[in-house]
Amino acid sequence: MAVPGGWELNMRTYLVVIDETEEAEVALRFAARRAMKTGGAVEILVVMDRAEFVAWGGIQATMEAEAREHAEDVVARALDTLGEEGQLSPAIHVRQGAAAPMIRAAIDANPNIAALVLGAAPGGNPGPLVSHFSGSEAGNLPVPSMLGPGALNREALDRLSCGR
Repeated sequence: MAVPGGWELNMRTYLVVIDETEEAEVALRFAARRAMKTGGAVEILVVMDRAEFVAWGGIQATMEAEAREHAEDVVARALDTLGEEGQLSPAIHVRQGAAAPMIRAAIDANPNIAALVLGAAPGGNPGPLVSHFSGSEAGNLPVPSMLGPGALNREALDRLSCGR
């Protein structure tokens, strides 16, 4: 059943926030494997920092174009990670601004998002998004968050995500 905004109801979608960290790759692989197992989909979100204002418009435009190009490179590498998950065609969104509000807006915009999937950095600090969404904001999310330990190897990750 189609809903406003073009979404198809009942398509379990896993939202993954991608950056250049290894834990983001873990989160993407986990989400992709879960989507394949459940007949769902993956939505990739890349959040770029808003460029600081520069008095000369041409320099500002160049900085924003370079940031978008960098984000597209991050997405291209993420899609390479999904190479073996050939049947998946993730929706990709590049947004500019603070990450937490952009993630919240993405969840609010798509009624099919079943979970926010994040990768936790190995070692001390799990990362700002994991800290935010597993801390004070954890009880306010309309969907569960799934945290993949960034230190997992591919075999362990596949075993966990596919129930093998």
